[in-house]
Amino acid sequence: MKIKIIQVGKNGKLAGVLIDEYLKRIGPYANIEVITLKEIQASNTFPESRCVLDEGKQLLKTLKDEDYLVMLDEKGKQFKSVGFGEFLREHKNIGETIAFVIGGPYGLSEDVKSRANLLLSLSEMTFTYQMSRIIILEQIYRGLCITNGKEYHH
Repeated sequence: MKIKIIQVGKNGKLAGVLIDEYLKRIGPYANIEVITLKEIQASNTFPESRCVLDEGKQLLKTLKDEDYLVMLDEKGKQFKSVGFGEFLREHKNIGETIAFVIGGPYGLSEDVKSRANLLLSLSEMTFTYQMSRIIILEQIYRGLCITNGKEYHH
């Protein structure tokens, strides 16, 4: 199974420790790649809306046409962990690369949303983009453990 995590902006020091741990845990179950795009900072002459558009263009360039794009979005579909594991299994069985996209602090452009195959919500709560990275990696690991019959999910 091939999974991509495409994220805008670097990981913070503390988040990086947990992210690295989950990437290591996922490794035996899936080929996982993390692509980090440069965060564009807003200013008086460069509004947030322009940052979102430019980051979206960068992001779309990293995708292949055949990638199944899952965009993290607060209005997206929510899964229970077992259901998410089944989602991963289905895409593994048909050989698709799943690309999870996590925007930066200003969000993601409409161009990215329109390219997405699935909008995924991690919760009804809002998380920072760095926390979202940790949560999605933990849920990917949990889902892979569920589908591979490993003890992690109770």
